[in-house]
Amino acid sequence: MVNAVVLINVERGKVNEVAETLADMRAISEVYSVGGRFDLVAIVRAKENEELADLVTKHMSAVPGITGTETMVAFRAYSRHDLDRMFSIGFENP
Repeated sequence: MVNAVVLINVERGKVNEVAETLADMRAISEVYSVGGRFDLVAIVRAKENEELADLVTKHMSAVPGITGTETMVAFRAYSRHDLDRMFSIGFENP
């Protein structure tokens, strides 16, 4: 599994449209609109590097309104949520 964060710049007025298009793509699990240098952040979970490469260079680059991307490939994942889920099996939240 290859995890990546893709930072995306979008044409003015197209953030919602681009975000919805990206959210429908197979390997993209979440899309966030954000403040700062970038307009959107996409969380990608691909089976292998080739799938990530195709997603970014072929599919995302073909979305009208995207003006640029910066991709950060994750080496390791650290998450309290995964640990919480593992240790809370069988327990209900109050």
